[in-house]
Amino acid sequence: MKKLFKVLLAGAMTMGLVACSGSGSAGGASGDEGDSELVKAAKAEGELVVYGSCEEDYLSAATAHFEELYGIKTTYQRLSTGEVQSKIEEEAGNPSADVWFGGTTDPYNIAASKGLLEAYAAENASHLIGDAYRDKDGYWYGIYKGILGFMVNKDELERKGLEAPQDWKDLLDPKYQGLIWLSNYNTAGTAKLVVNTMIQKYGHDEGIKYLVDLDKNIQVYTKSGSGPSKNIGTGECVIGIGFLHDGIYQINDNGYGNIGLVIPSTGTSFEVGATAIFKGAKHPNAAKLWIEYALSPECVELAAKNGSYQFLVIDNAKQPKEAEEFGLDPNNVMDYDFEDAKANTEQYIADVMNALGGGDDRFKTE
Repeated sequence: MKKLFKVLLAGAMTMGLVACSGSGSAGGASGDEGDSELVKAAKAEGELVVYGSCEEDYLSAATAHFEELYGIKTTYQRLSTGEVQSKIEEEAGNPSADVWFGGTTDPYNIAASKGLLEAYAAENASHLIGDAYRDKDGYWYGIYKGILGFMVNKDELERKGLEAPQDWKDLLDPKYQGLIWLSNYNTAGTAKLVVNTMIQKYGHDEGIKYLVDLDKNIQVYTKSGSGPSKNIGTGECVIGIGFLHDGIYQINDNGYGNIGLVIPSTGTSFEVGATAIFKGAKHPNAAKLWIEYALSPECVELAAKNGSYQFLVIDNAKQPKEAEEFGLDPNNVMDYDFEDAKANTEQYIADVMNALGGGDDRFKTE
């Protein structure tokens, strides 16, 4: 029944998009008579393969809608951003997928610096709300913005007689030993963002020291950035570090009213969820069409309909009311230095792992 509903929904959205799209738009009409040259070329290729690093429900809905809209066979594999980065590095210019969709930009920047992404001047990028949401050379484009923070199980904290942490340095208190979950620095873009955030807040040496001290209170490092959020409601994880929209999903969609959301009091950072084309993509025109589609309201508004409540970064899309209802302010964030992250993330991760003595089984990538 759920699958049938998704098919019917995708069909209805397709009809709506055909009705309201300009006939010459690269991401517009699906009828043959109104197709742009890009759409025709993409249809001739007939196939698209997506590596997705957003949550699977959103990824599934977006790829199904693209296939319904253009008649292009679209398949996907869900991997964390760190896993995608490692996979395309191993594939060395002969990628088994055409595009990357979702997940934080730090791994995208590493891939771009190694010549593994294809630059593309997207027409629909004109709707991005600022330059922070695009790579200056066109290697990736932003589709959403997520706020980094803490999720807590209020029942477990009360049972243990503990107050919720309110800031980053609170997490170092020994009273939280064994209660905190974070994602794996080797596999998750979320964790890479945490590393960059701490270094940008405190400086390189103090930032690394902070993460070493934090490790003393970490119980589990999950493979995916959303891993901690999935275990908060059950109480297996008491304090999770991650994106607050993942906590909203657990509250709204899974009914865990015992979850509290905390924005660190001295400031936090944010992710830009992105999309990009892989260098050497076997379906280059379908890949370009995907980028245009990904930068359309028809794609990004599917997020909130499928449990992903990030803020949207194109000016013609409707913001998810769920994020606003929880008091999250997309502008109340630190001035994150994307260029520093682009140049240094790999070295920072190596520095952290070296400081932690990376042989710990908690950092395994499989």
